[in-house]
Amino acid sequence: MATAESKSKSTPLASSLFGPPPAPGEEVVERYSRPVRILHWVNALAWIVLFVTGWFFFVDQFGPAASGGISGVLHRIAAVVMVGWAVLYFLGSPKAAIKGMLEALKWGKDDIGWLKAAVPYYFFGQDEKMPPQEHMNTGQKLWWLMTLAFGALMIVTGAIMWFGSPTAILGILHDVGFIALFSFAMVHIFLSLHPKMSGVFWSMWSGTVSAKYAESHHKKWYDKIKK
Repeated sequence: MATAESKSKSTPLASSLFGPPPAPGEEVVERYSRPVRILHWVNALAWIVLFVTGWFFFVDQFGPAASGGISGVLHRIAAVVMVGWAVLYFLGSPKAAIKGMLEALKWGKDDIGWLKAAVPYYFFGQDEKMPPQEHMNTGQKLWWLMTLAFGALMIVTGAIMWFGSPTAILGILHDVGFIALFSFAMVHIFLSLHPKMSGVFWSMWSGTVSAKYAESHHKKWYDKIKK
């Protein structure tokens, strides 16, 4: 347990978008380590480049923008950065990486309950329907699984098309991965900005969340660390 430092201040614009960070003196708990936060932001920037340049190839009307080859170069650079940094993270923090993957694969009745309660909770404010969650809630588990599965599909098909011979089936599979990851990225951003998740953005900035937020959104995890 700790308290939020006085320097943890946000601009009015940032607060209006993401909610306020923990107030000075408010009790906070550590949620994400520095390597995890760096990985998140490197991936976020790489994904933005990949999605934008990917649209140039995916949508015919954008074809002229890709004709010069610059978008293709940027696409490959972003892919190398994303994969390379993930490998570096795994080599530097293998236990944390494996723990995260195993946690994403661990499902129980409260995860089924989250799926049932997600719409009433996020769209109609029915808090009582949401079961208590672990450090990684069900939505985050889905994000992990989708990223691992479709990310692997994108890497494999992209590498074959880059170093081998592009085929129609490879292009289709790459497009499927693109659509899936783009769709889930939009859900990820939507939930990050949702009033129910107010303030969670700052956990990927400072690494901490308020104890109040941890208890209300991840009670199982909070109860464990409180002990």
